[in-house]
Formats: sequence, C-alpha cells, structure tokens
Amino acid sequence: MKSGVLFLLAASALAAAAAAPQAEHPAQEIEAVRKFRVAELQKPDGWLTLVGLHFLPAGESTIGRAKDNTVALAAGPARLGRVTLAADGAVTLAMAAGVDAQVEGKPVRVAQLKPGEGKVKPTMVTVGTVSLFAIERGGKKALRVKDSASPRRTQFAGLDYFATDPGWRIEARWVAFEKSRMVPITNALGQTAPEPVPGKAVFERGGRTYELLPIDEGRDVPLFFVISDATSGKESYGAGRFLYVPWPTEGAKTIVLDFNLAENPPCAFTPFATCPLPPKENLLPFAVAAGEKNYRGGHK
Repeated sequence: MKSGVLFLLAASALAAAAAAPQAEHPAQEIEAVRKFRVAELQKPDGWLTLVGLHFLPAGESTIGRAKDNTVALAAGPARLGRVTLAADGAVTLAMAAGVDAQVEGKPVRVAQLKPGEGKVKPTMVTVGTVSLFAIERGGKKALRVKDSASPRRTQFAGLDYFATDPGWRIEARWVAFEKSRMVPITNALGQTAPEPVPGKAVFERGGRTYELLPIDEGRDVPLFFVISDATSGKESYGAGRFLYVPWPTEGAKTIVLDFNLAENPPCAFTPFATCPLPPKENLLPFAVAAGEKNYRGGHK
C-alpha cells in the first residue's frame, strides 16, 4: 500500500482475487481465491509470521531477544546488535560479533534499513528464521519483525467461513467520481491519513439503499473495501473485514460485490499488524453472513 496507514498487505496478497486461477462458475472462483489466500497466509513471510512491531527511539539502541535490550525481540539471537535512528530518519543495523546476518542472500555486518515505497521492497535483514525491516508509521520509524518459525504459522488453525450463498454476490451500481475524493482512514494505532476514493458502490438490501467506499491503491490491484457489519465482534472479526473487488471496465455502470470473499484483516491473526478501520460510510447495520468468520486460533 502506498500510504503509512494502508500498508497491510503485500502486493501478492492484495491481488489475491485477481491472481487466483479463474474458474467458470462463481463457486469455483470462490474456492480458488480461498485456496490462494490460505497459501499466502502460510508463506514463510506471510502475516502469520509477524512477531513484532518496535517503534525506535532516537539514537542508538541495543537489539536482540534478551529482555535487557532496548529493543527486545520475540525471536532471534539474544544479542543481535545495535540499531540507530539518525536525526535524518535513517535506520542502521550493526550486527554483534558472531551474528550471521544476510541481505538478499549476502552476508552483511552493517545494513541501512530503507523502508519500502510503492513497488520498491524494504531492505530486509535475515538472521536464521527471523527477518527485520524498517517501516514508517505516522512519521515515526519502526522495525517490523517476522519469524518463519512462529507458532502462529506452525500451528495455523485454518479458516472458517459462513456457508457460501449466491445471494451475497451483489451487483451494485458503480458511481465513479469525476475526481477521487480524499477520505480519512484511521488504523488500529489511532493514526489517521487521507486516502483516495475513486467512486462508490451503491446497492439495495431489505428495501434500503447502501453505499460503500473503496480505496484506490492503483489499477494493478483490486479496489479495496474495508467494511463492518452486524456480525463484527460476534461471528466475524470485531474491527471489520476486507473485500477486494476487480475494477469495473471503462464506462461500466455496475460492479460485483461478492461478500462470500470478505476476509479477516491481518490484525485477526497477529497483534503486531496495524489494520485500517472502516470509514463511517462502510458501517453496515445488517449482518453480512458471508465470507470469513472470526479466526478461532486467535493471536496469543
């Protein structure tokens, strides 16, 4: 994602609906997308591996698994080294003696951790099963830490779904805005930033009309809806769910909202993700009994 608030998914996950094998029938398509999503979650660098988010103090800090480090990690060497946040915002990681660290498969003793931007990936340092990289959130620098051996990954409980219901595959009117509107989106940390909304999906349910606003993250990924409904906090994740929808073709007046593909945000699987919350326009007052249910594995 392009902004500090909406960093939640890697490009492959964002494009899951588009990248999954295309099927001739909606039910087969739903199954293909779900299979693809589970595979993405279980990857060695998927959301199930996220074990830490550490905002950095200015200057030099010790870092490692030992509790007396300034930055105490959940995994990795007890004394990984020292991380420095310079006045200009640059983040440098210097390894302790004996630490075998790599960047893109090459040994490294000192690495400047550049955050990712757009399609440019962040500088990733790997030490055994652990990987670290810098991110910027709300003008502050932090280290995001992943561990491919995390119990969340090795003990993944699988996903549960409401029964697939073709009645939740809704053809909505697509109202494109002449110019994208900037809508404030708040994340789980309470940080708010404006995001571009290119139009709205309008549909009827139970004799009433509803409108949903998608976020534009570029034409190479689907439209991104963050929604909540009457199942949120009960059968589904409390902070809401995500729905990815292919862009309408040029001049199209309709868009298909298949709520059977509604999915949990990364925050449902790990406490170290900072998920966007639904804008007020996307708070649906009825129960959307479709898509993913709350994750039974939690994120202890």
